[in-house]
Amino acid sequence: MTTTRLTRYDRIMLRLMNDRRGQAWYATAARRRLAVAAHITLTVAIGGLMTHLFLAEGEPLWPVAAMAVLLLPWMVATGIIDGATRGLLELREHVLDERQSAERSRVLARSHRTTTLLLAASAVALLITGGVDGNAPKAYAAPLLIAVLVVHWVMPLWVAGLRAQDEPADDDALEAGALGR
Repeated sequence: MTTTRLTRYDRIMLRLMNDRRGQAWYATAARRRLAVAAHITLTVAIGGLMTHLFLAEGEPLWPVAAMAVLLLPWMVATGIIDGATRGLLELREHVLDERQSAERSRVLARSHRTTTLLLAASAVALLITGGVDGNAPKAYAAPLLIAVLVVHWVMPLWVAGLRAQDEPADDDALEAGALGR
């Protein structure tokens, strides 16, 4: 952390992001990968429902209800990933130490490269589809653009969740294990 004085908000967020009560949810790499996979799946499901709502004839209410139901587990998965990264992306820059700040920069750079490739692939897919069909698929352009923007928004969280390392073992636990031999 820098010498900048922490605000009340900074202290609350730092305490929240370093709260270890939910550690069982993200203690191992497999659990973190599962949380990221669940978050990706829920994001795709919510995006698919939004696309259906956008493109469907009439105004069905069931996609809105399904999105509302899926939003709670999506928020829980977001919290699990944020806890696993100790708020790497949620805390303000001046609250992070040098290691966390460098990790944040690496995560943002990697997610930026990934979303750039995704955006290029989406543009190529629309151009190829338009070339084969003879006209651009205008109905799908807006949902595809929104989907890429959503992925751009959450990709840093996914990358940070996948890059998070296991917590080091406590010294007390190591000493107790050594004494038990």
